[in-house]
Amino acid sequence: MDEPGGEAPVLQLLQAPDTCLVKQGAEAKVYRAVLWEDEAPLTFPDGRTETHHARSSTVLIKHRFFKRYRHPALSKSITAQRTISEARSLVRSARSGVHVPRLVFVDETRGLLGMEWIEGQSVRQWLGGVPEEGEEAKKEHPSEEEQLDIMNRIGEQLGRMHCADVIHGDLTTSNMMLRPDGQIVLIDFGLASVSSFWEDKAVDLYVLERAFASTHPASEPLFHRVLASYAAYTTEHTRGTKTKGERHVDGAWPHIYARLQEVRLRGRKRSMVG
Repeated sequence: MDEPGGEAPVLQLLQAPDTCLVKQGAEAKVYRAVLWEDEAPLTFPDGRTETHHARSSTVLIKHRFFKRYRHPALSKSITAQRTISEARSLVRSARSGVHVPRLVFVDETRGLLGMEWIEGQSVRQWLGGVPEEGEEAKKEHPSEEEQLDIMNRIGEQLGRMHCADVIHGDLTTSNMMLRPDGQIVLIDFGLASVSSFWEDKAVDLYVLERAFASTHPASEPLFHRVLASYAAYTTEHTRGTKTKGERHVDGAWPHIYARLQEVRLRGRKRSMVG
């Protein structure tokens, strides 16, 4: 809600001195902001009163700005729909045990989404992938054992996400954060959707495979480890379940893998044709 005679509190937060623009894309701007919790008196049942001191937390704010080339009503509708869809995908994933940023607030009318700020570095940076513009190449690389361990964790998280029928839509190592304690956090669900089709899950995996190939030279063993972990998780957690009247005696993995092979073939034919 707007304050009388003023802007919405979140819009004021975007203009605060502690707020900085982290990234700008074609669809949204991403900010790093400090959210303050004001001092407030707390009264206990026995009549005692204590004052809670102000606390701060760092949040990520994603602002889907309106497009001037669209009709205002259409732009507002699309912005609200995409903001709500991303929030629902985050909540659905979190409820299924997927490590995703905690949702802080949603303002679909203004295209604002507040999430927990994840400390750490992206998996792309950790692996020492091809540097982005303005970024220095990483000199030290994790050991092979460390890399394979992280790939196992990635595969498990992707398995959990797909078992919840959440399709990420933009799986890259840049959209996977590695916390200092080694936890993998999946981020940027802006293109996410909900689907139980094996084809959609296979396409999700293919997108990640292509991202590995383009960003991390000689990464084939790493992606194979991701697939092995993914296969183990989905086999264990979908064995004997039913989807649209079909019983998965051996789990969903054989069906997803068959679709992945088909998607790979289509991708190679597309590359040959140009």
